[in-house]
Amino acid sequence: MTADASGPRSGECAEIGVIGGSGLYEFLPDARPVEVDTPFGPPSDPPVVGDVDGRRVAFLARHGRGHRFPPHRVNYRANLWALRALGVRQVLAPCAVGSLRADQDPGTLVVPDQVVDRTWGRPSTFYEDEGPVVHVAFADPFCPRGRSVAIEAARRSTLPVVPDGTLVVVNGPRFSSRAESAMHQRAGGSIVGMTTMPEAALARELALCFTTIAMVTDADAGVEGGAAVTHEEVLRVFGRTVSVLKQVLAETIHRLPPAEDDEMASCPCRRTLDGLELPFALP
Repeated sequence: MTADASGPRSGECAEIGVIGGSGLYEFLPDARPVEVDTPFGPPSDPPVVGDVDGRRVAFLARHGRGHRFPPHRVNYRANLWALRALGVRQVLAPCAVGSLRADQDPGTLVVPDQVVDRTWGRPSTFYEDEGPVVHVAFADPFCPRGRSVAIEAARRSTLPVVPDGTLVVVNGPRFSSRAESAMHQRAGGSIVGMTTMPEAALARELALCFTTIAMVTDADAGVEGGAAVTHEEVLRVFGRTVSVLKQVLAETIHRLPPAEDDEMASCPCRRTLDGLELPFALP
């Protein structure tokens, strides 16, 4: 791999990135697109850069406009690389999830602190070519400061909030069988989704702070005899609650310390590459 792909042509920069899916494509209505080349091909869509309460924010449509990329075909590496190339050092990654617990109704916001990766076949590292082997710490996959701020913002909303949990990431695009759902419950999972991995791991490899805010849209198959999950039901619930999720994202952005703040500069996410020899320069 060569890491000399060009940066944003317009010179636009942002300090916070938001990676979102359905219902969030207009999160920055007055923003303008910025073309960013990456060594891993184009991102799902050109990021758009705008302002949220005086903070420069880059929004990237995870599945592309029109939701044209299913979760197993998203170019996660290009998406994260593009955000870092724009200057982003803190990433918020809202997503829709199914609940593996009967006490988490649709419309609940969950800010997970752990993840279990059940995906396969997705490029999951930037460091796979010849060169020094790069191992990054991933015991705590989400940014501690970002999670704290997101929980505080979520609790100011009208939706119920769960401040922790284990997110099981399946490959998709199909939903889980009842047996798979039961297995995930027995393993300690509390919610299940399709996009947070390798997204979170790739963010860590770029020393980005990464926080997931998950919206429960359904009970996963087999949760206390629940009905089979349908895409229509997921979209219906997400559409009903997405306005509140946008408010939570805006409040989180408002409350996040600046990237150069001493607290953020010393964040373990930002320090994860310290002392490691990298095979190429990061943007």
